[in-house]
Amino acid sequence: MLFPGAGLGWRPAGDAAQHVVAQRYLIADAWRWPPTMALNLNTQEGGMNTAFADSIPLLALILKALRGWLPEGFHGVGLFYGLAWLAQPLTAVWALRGAGEKRLLPALGIALAAASMPAWIGRFGHAALCGHFLLLLGLGFYLRLVTRPGVALWIAAGLLQVAALLVHPYLAAMTLALLGAVPATRLLRGEAFIGPALAVAASFAAVLGVMAGFGYLGAAGDGGYGQFAMNLLSPLWPAGSLLSGWPWSPQLDATGHGGWEGYNWLGAGLLAALALGLVLRPGLAWRGLRRQAGLAVVLLALTALALSFQVGFGDRIVLDLGPPPAALEQFRASGRFFWPAAYALLLAGMVLLARAGRAGPALCLAAGLLQFADATPLRAAIAGWAQSRPAWSFDAPALRQELAGAQALTLLPSWRCVPVADHESFALLLETLALAAEHPVPASTMYVARWRSPPACRDAALAAADFAPGEVRLILPAAQPELAPLVPGGATRCRPLGPFLACR
Repeated sequence: MLFPGAGLGWRPAGDAAQHVVAQRYLIADAWRWPPTMALNLNTQEGGMNTAFADSIPLLALILKALRGWLPEGFHGVGLFYGLAWLAQPLTAVWALRGAGEKRLLPALGIALAAASMPAWIGRFGHAALCGHFLLLLGLGFYLRLVTRPGVALWIAAGLLQVAALLVHPYLAAMTLALLGAVPATRLLRGEAFIGPALAVAASFAAVLGVMAGFGYLGAAGDGGYGQFAMNLLSPLWPAGSLLSGWPWSPQLDATGHGGWEGYNWLGAGLLAALALGLVLRPGLAWRGLRRQAGLAVVLLALTALALSFQVGFGDRIVLDLGPPPAALEQFRASGRFFWPAAYALLLAGMVLLARAGRAGPALCLAAGLLQFADATPLRAAIAGWAQSRPAWSFDAPALRQELAGAQALTLLPSWRCVPVADHESFALLLETLALAAEHPVPASTMYVARWRSPPACRDAALAAADFAPGEVRLILPAAQPELAPLVPGGATRCRPLGPFLACR
């Protein structure tokens, strides 16, 4: 899982396969500009910006620089999971220290609780979005910059924004919002805010510059803001909780698109810490809310964004605000935007408990242990997922032999030509690419979430084209009746290879 190479007897599955393919092709390709561009992938469209396939460019580009020392077929997707799980409790403690709490027991409590956040563990199918430690770093920078800003701290906070972008743009949008809370809070306190506002503007400009240089700008996807929103009940709906006994899936869904992206159960320990803290220190809670008013406004705005323009309560839409502005269509999975609010609530609960008399620090530890115990089913789920070894659905050694020495791979049907309901072809395409990526053969097609110009469907022309030197043409079962007769000299050039028709 952590240090994979080529030739494994099992395959990556689901979203992880997409990330693995993108990383492997990027690492193997020549250096070019933008740095995230891989011309050896999606060759029929002139190459692919792997940032749009969630390749975690921050890590992938480091690995590309080190590729001479890496085993063939290495990718860093599993490694990023390991780094994220190490960083999560550490950055939670750092954020707590930013709030002024530096004692051992509260630190242990928040480390346990942060490492047991359900919405974080529940992202285990998507490596880049497990980078919640970036949100905890963002909260830690906010707490320090709003009280004792310094040039070095502002520079570090600006670098965090760029790093978050190069992990996943959703995370960058959230950390930028947290940074923007600094001048907002100082303004609402009646303190100097112009300097912090200019610093935030400089950070935003840096992010825009990297987006422009790396080819992010001008890309669009399928849209659908609100389809994957957070349900109003989601933070309090104990799916995946040991204490409730409810399964993690299915999640609450009022939109008809599944509730996974909006899954935001806060956890029993977090809710207990917050409730007990409010009871024991209501005055401190009110003063803290007033002192951090700008942060509260930003978090409320992010929560509203997470709920979207069609607000669900259980299995019903209870508020429909009509079509959203076009700018929001980039945020299809809006339910993710509640994550900063969840971590802010965790910090608030732990700070209130820590200052609730002599027993406070011990109560923090108890809350962390409760959160840790409550997340037991979620940890079991991710352990099972990480240890699973799904078999290839075709004869992998035979296909590896077929691709050995190939100079190009044409996959038919192309991604954009597959009917939406043909999930079997989608899965087989991605699985085939995952194997081809072990020793990256330039491949004609690839799944990508965003693009500058919509990919065209021209499979008939690809099937009928003359063969390039060293080209292998694989036709999937669903496309064989239509495309196989178009292959030049197909009777002698093509043969069955498991589910494929292999032509060369």
